[in-house]
Amino acid sequence: MARLLADRPADALTIGDMARQLGHSHGAVRNAALTLVRRGEADQSGTGQPEFRANAKTAAAAQRAVISPPGTHAPRAQAATAARTTYTAAAAPRQIGPIRRAGGQLYHPRELADLPDVEALNRLRDADVPVLLYGPPGTGKTSLVEAAFPDLLTVAGDGDTTVGDLIGEYTQDDAGAYVFQYGPLVTAMTEGRALLIDDATLISPKVLAALYPAMDGRRQIQVKAHKGETIKAEPGFYVVAGHNPGVHGAVLTEALASRFSVQIQIGTDYDLALALRIDARVVRVARHLAHQVELGELGWAPQLRELLSYQKTEAVLGTKAALANLVGIAPEEDRDAVADAVIKTVGVKKIAPLTLGKQLPATAARLPPGSTGAAHRGRPR
Repeated sequence: MARLLADRPADALTIGDMARQLGHSHGAVRNAALTLVRRGEADQSGTGQPEFRANAKTAAAAQRAVISPPGTHAPRAQAATAARTTYTAAAAPRQIGPIRRAGGQLYHPRELADLPDVEALNRLRDADVPVLLYGPPGTGKTSLVEAAFPDLLTVAGDGDTTVGDLIGEYTQDDAGAYVFQYGPLVTAMTEGRALLIDDATLISPKVLAALYPAMDGRRQIQVKAHKGETIKAEPGFYVVAGHNPGVHGAVLTEALASRFSVQIQIGTDYDLALALRIDARVVRVARHLAHQVELGELGWAPQLRELLSYQKTEAVLGTKAALANLVGIAPEEDRDAVADAVIKTVGVKKIAPLTLGKQLPATAARLPPGSTGAAHRGRPR
């Protein structure tokens, strides 16, 4: 990896570029590139699709070999063998510390099958095992995938998602001519990138059917709208999907579920919420409500996303307003239960959704500097 970058000092190379030239899996190339960056032996730029280039230390790094754990740099041709390799915790490169996502936010890895979750997902990618992540909104499904795959493309699914949104469609250019614009599925296939289908169960099954030939043994699709063109998946192409079971309209069909050999439940890590210094009383409220949801007594509980929003709101508007907002964002049928939990745990006497009050009276304090009430009232209009 270092030798490739050192030999092309003027070029910025993507993971796909390097994987094609080295003949290794995208997961292995990605891990090696990020290792060089962490050691200061290469530079990384870009947000959506990261690029890597040599720096002053890259040539020296190319002079020494670094022995990686078994399977880390297995060529894609040996993927089936690598998938059968038994990994041990002692041999695994464990990414435990926070990982900075493409947007700059930090992701804190969690345990999955005795591995850091980001590492587990990378191993599944190298073995071509599609993953479905499911759980309530706000639990960190998208954050995990973004942290695991820096080359990620994302499709935000809903009931209006069309085949064209996945594969592409004709659009009009500046000259008025119609040109075919490839969609994220085709881009991910041709560039060997990871593709997240977020809220996949909100997308029509007929639309999702366009994805399936790319995921099975064929690893290709036909773009009927563009001359029946055949698109073949490059090594590294990988599909992850997200599913929110409690969201209205979300239906996990048998056809969709059967395409994802591994299905991982994602819940909120309340210990992480405490580590992030979110008010411990509010975290206790969230835990209590989550337990009620598990028992079927309630339909909603604050997840990590809501707890982080609480923390930000509290910093800006204060505790009382942040608590009121926490109650207000709950579904209407669950608000009384949420309010009761806040009152009992936090110790406030009364709590209601954040609401606008009466109009504030005009006062001298709100007039422009140097003005007086009398002068302001007597000023011509």
